[in-house]
Amino acid sequence: MNPWEAMERENHVAERRLVPVSAGDVQVQHDHGGAAKTDGFVRRDQSCRYASSDIPSDLLVKVGGVNFHVHKHPMVTRSYRLARLVDDASALHGTDSVTVLELPDLPGGHGAFELAAKFCYGVVVDITAANVAVLRCAAEYLEMTEEMEEGNLAFRAEAFLTYVVASSWRDSVVVLRTCEGLSPWADDLQLVRRCSESVAAKACTSPRAVRWAYVGRTSPKTPRAAGTSTGDSGSPPADWWVDDVCVLRIDHFVRVVTAVQARGMRPDLIGVAITRYASKWLSSAGLINKESPASSGGVGVLQMVIASEADNTNTPTAETASEQRRIIESLISIIPPQKYCVSCSLLLRLLRLAVVLKAAPALVTEVEKHVGMQLDQAALPDILVPSYPYACSEAAYDIDLVQRLVEQFVVQEQSGRGKKQEQQHNSNSKALRVADLIDSYLSEVSRDRNLALGKFQALAESLPESARVCHDGLYRAVDSYLKAHPAVTEHERKRLCRAVDCGKLSREVRTHAAQNERLPLRVMVQVLLSEQAKMAGAFGRVGKKEDDVNALRLEVESVNAKYMELQREVELLQGQLERMLPPSVAAKQQNVSGWASGWKKLGRLGRIQVEQPVVTAAPGETGSREPRRRRNSTS
Repeated sequence: MNPWEAMERENHVAERRLVPVSAGDVQVQHDHGGAAKTDGFVRRDQSCRYASSDIPSDLLVKVGGVNFHVHKHPMVTRSYRLARLVDDASALHGTDSVTVLELPDLPGGHGAFELAAKFCYGVVVDITAANVAVLRCAAEYLEMTEEMEEGNLAFRAEAFLTYVVASSWRDSVVVLRTCEGLSPWADDLQLVRRCSESVAAKACTSPRAVRWAYVGRTSPKTPRAAGTSTGDSGSPPADWWVDDVCVLRIDHFVRVVTAVQARGMRPDLIGVAITRYASKWLSSAGLINKESPASSGGVGVLQMVIASEADNTNTPTAETASEQRRIIESLISIIPPQKYCVSCSLLLRLLRLAVVLKAAPALVTEVEKHVGMQLDQAALPDILVPSYPYACSEAAYDIDLVQRLVEQFVVQEQSGRGKKQEQQHNSNSKALRVADLIDSYLSEVSRDRNLALGKFQALAESLPESARVCHDGLYRAVDSYLKAHPAVTEHERKRLCRAVDCGKLSREVRTHAAQNERLPLRVMVQVLLSEQAKMAGAFGRVGKKEDDVNALRLEVESVNAKYMELQREVELLQGQLERMLPPSVAAKQQNVSGWASGWKKLGRLGRIQVEQPVVTAAPGETGSREPRRRRNSTS
């Protein structure tokens, strides 16, 4: 008879009992009823566990580098998988020798097997939220089901999940955390789905109905100690659940947020959860600063450590980058479609991380759409995204990215045409803020000597004409670009200056432009003519005092004199150039160049006669005074 069967018969064991394991002595101790007093395994060293029994061990199970010296009878009577493996090994090597089994893929490792072995020996295993997922997965792997014995480990773990975990907020979150190392068993057994739905159901109920017990840090809005209730201190905040779910791994966090969204959670609270999760996990990786770049005065450069090709630690770096990319892609995928749920600053930082970590192009486009919807809230440091080594451009900043953001903004604004008057006013104010932002961006990137003129011009002209009421910022950006790129040709200068409307420049900027030698002559003439036109229009609004009229007349004459002097200088330079060239070349130049004819046309434009208004005498004065006509030419 098997020694284990004899022992059970001698002790009148009606139910399964356990071989006790003492901490030091390997002796089985029983009370008068035959029940075990102690439990566990004797640890000879870190890699060996021995069942405490005076019966020699006949089964060696190797799990995760730890050897368990146990007995066949208590193990195979509760585990169908072990029984099958023992039968196969006995058929090969016989029943007399010690059977050796290896379980390298047991979910939970040697800790899970030790708990399962204690259960097989009859030791009372305390099932908690921290180990129920491990026990359930190990029981499924070892096939410790009801077919082997009634009330087996799988049944008891499942009962604890159903009746204890599902009714507790804290336990549901704890089980989700323990499931992180149990894939794919936890997913196949629906543990993650059931706990996610349990968390989502409690998060969407009234906060008063949930026990206030934090798994992670306390809420920043209403800091409370863990395990305390709200009591008479008032209702907890609407985002009370956010900090608890932010301790989860990204895939489980996405499952919870998706379940919460399906139950109708407010989009702004979903945005709060995304923001806080990004702050917790990406800040710890050094990818997102807790303080925004705008508040810290920085330029928003990513803090990343890029391993060189010769570095031996390139594999961990690649794994870390892959994990960070998975977090970024997951967060982008659950952003609500509504505007302003997530701040534009965070969206832009997620976008730049998606670019540098080479996230999926579809997700990059998706976050660009979100940024385009609220680009008016962006700050200059947020859009100063540097070009990374793998980028095709040699420019210091990724101007193509900003170009796409502006295009998304324009598409969103054009799709909202026909709105009510109040909404149209808000749309116009957004366009003005975006125009100011882009002008500031152009001024910042214009100093980059590697920035192509075509990209600079395309971004300057990307906004509709109505978006800019004043072109002062755009003029400063163009002037800064011309200053940093003195090698641009005259044709390129003219093409770039087409984006600036001289009629929308302020008086101070027009004065600067009239004396700016970096601008093409045509633009300088347009500035002068614009100044003259504004002066002429001012005559219609001038007061009735003759001194004011005379002052305006003198100013118009001064503008005309400057223009005519400029024309004479150009003609003089043209004549000197023709004399310096050989006759054949000079004749060819006259045939192919329209320089002289163009200035003749401008000369005719310069002889504009400005009609002076009739000044009517003020009340109390007698008679009327007819103003004299003055010639506009200084010749």
